[in-house]
Amino acid sequence: MKHVVRKAFYDHEKEEKWINEMSAKGLALTDVSWCRYVFSETINNEYSYRIELLDKLPTHPESKAYINFLEENGVEYVSSYMRWVYLRKKSSEGDFDIYTDIDSKIKYYKKINVFWTSVMLLELVAVLINLIVSMTHTKFFNINLIFAFLLFILVIKFWSLGIPIRKKIKELKKEKSIRE
Repeated sequence: MKHVVRKAFYDHEKEEKWINEMSAKGLALTDVSWCRYVFSETINNEYSYRIELLDKLPTHPESKAYINFLEENGVEYVSSYMRWVYLRKKSSEGDFDIYTDIDSKIKYYKKINVFWTSVMLLELVAVLINLIVSMTHTKFFNINLIFAFLLFILVIKFWSLGIPIRKKIKELKKEKSIRE
């Protein structure tokens, strides 16, 4: 039986944890789109899930090659949303970690930080454009100020999304220096 759950996440680790909790309840992820998760019934904990941010869209040849490499190593591609891919592996096959060493984890979290920072900067540019339009075209003054304010709230949101990621990078770098 198919189960559709509508839920919003901005933290991929919380999202991944939730998907694994759904797996523990006997629901296997089959499809993802914006704020929409489709599950099918299965045995409890049949799969372990990971979410990964690719460098390029999943349709890009480099991404396809990487996904094929993962599939050759027992990882199943479930779905994607933009550059995020949803992967799973049979729980009976043991732990499912994509990044096992500190350097690769640091690189991965830096990639996520760049992603959120880029989104934040795009929103900041939109804020500035709305402010400029509101000051140069008086008939659009109020509506553009409102848009600028709302977009600035998004800038703050995206900046705050990067805080735990930057903290994680700092912790991993500290751990790396201790091990060396």
